Amino acid sequence: QVQLVESGGGLVQPGGSLRLSCAASGSISAFSAMGWYRQAPGKQRDLVARITVGDNPQTMRAVEGRFTISRDNAKNTVYLQMNTLKPEDTAVYYCNARGRYTGKDYWGQGTQVTVSS
Repeated sequence: QVQLVESGGGLVQPGGSLRLSCAASGSISAFSAMGWYRQAPGKQRDLVARITVGDNPQTMRAVEGRFTISRDNAKNTVYLQMNTLKPEDTAVYYCNARGRYTGKDYWGQGTQVTVSS
């Protein structure tokens, strides 16, 4: 059973930085892509950034230039570096992984990010 464990969320002031980590229970090479989604209260869950098995990172326009996704295969971990945070970045951030051969989606439990002064 695949498990994804997120960490690194918290309260930060506008303009600050956080780094989220998503540790997988097995090799992340088993996934065709891993990504970060976020969900604010009363809103749908949206893709923030993803990285494919070929190390092709993609970030959504709302966070482009501020957020960076990366992976460490040796640690089976994917990171989301978030800089110049804004109040509108406040949300629960979820790690996602898609099975390379099954196409099945796996989700972490989520980590809260709050940007407020």
